[in-house]
This record gives sequence, structure tokens and C-alpha cells, in this order.
Amino acid sequence: MEPAYPAALTEFAVRAIAIGIGATAVMDLWSLVQKRLLGVPGLDFRFVGRWVAHLPRGQFFHTPIAASPAVRGEAAIGWATHYATGIVFAAALLGLCGLDWAHRPTPWPALLVGIATVAAPFLVMQPGMGAGLAARRTPHPPTARVRSLVAHLSFGVGLYLAALATAGLRFTV
Repeated sequence: MEPAYPAALTEFAVRAIAIGIGATAVMDLWSLVQKRLLGVPGLDFRFVGRWVAHLPRGQFFHTPIAASPAVRGEAAIGWATHYATGIVFAAALLGLCGLDWAHRPTPWPALLVGIATVAAPFLVMQPGMGAGLAARRTPHPPTARVRSLVAHLSFGVGLYLAALATAGLRFTV
């Protein structure tokens, strides 16, 4: 009996999930290190969840998100969105570089994709949550921008490390 999905598609999906979760965890670890050592506050994922939960209600923009009504389960929604986004970005990396890259990962594609993902907060999330395009409405826009860039660079490092950690795995259907 033929498998329902080609083996390459199954491998792609499993690797995207594993690499995306791993890379997002590295990003979160970096955020925790910054908070503990430097006192840099991390992103409050309740607000991400609140923003996402308001989307089906037709509200994309908030001024600011903290002033919008809380939503039941917003922290869980925010964390799930955070990790799902990491998986989508890992799938984009695999789509650009192919499964061969995942078998023998090199750092540059992962770092470049990590840096490119900063477009998501700059162009979508920050404006939607009331911080303006590229955090221009925050008290210190250059600081917010650098923090976003460094966070997404850590995601790129995580893409590489997670791919390295899973490179030897083989998938059979």
C-alpha cells in the first residue's frame, strides 16, 4: 500500500516542526538570559495572544494593546502563536534551502532567515499592537529595534543549532 504522503513531505513537516520549536526555544532562552543578566524585559506573550484573539473580531490595530480588553486564555494563545510562527519560519528556511540543507546545515542561511524574520514584528506585530511601524511609537525606538533584531538573530542561531541537532535523523514512512 502506498503512503498517503510522499516521504519527502513527511520529512519536511517533521523537520520544520523540530527546527522551528528548537529555534524558538533558543530565542526564548536568549530572552531569559537577557532578563536575568541585563534586566531587559522580555515580550509579554499575553499581549500577543490578546492581539491574535482580537483578529477574528476584525480588530487588527490597538493603541496600545495593553489598553484593549483582556481575552480568556490570551497567554496560551500568545505562546502557541509564538511557537507556530517559529515553525512557519523554519518551513520557509527549508522551502528556500531544501532538505539537503537540513541534512548538512550551514550557518549563513539560518542566520539570514533569522534576520529577515524581524520584518514580522517591524511590519505586522508592532504596528498592530500600537507600537507603530518598526516600534516608532515606543519611548526609545532605536533600542526597541536593536532588541528585536538581536532577538531574531538569536532565532537564526537557533535555526542552525536545531538543524544541526536533527541533521542525522532519518525519516521513513
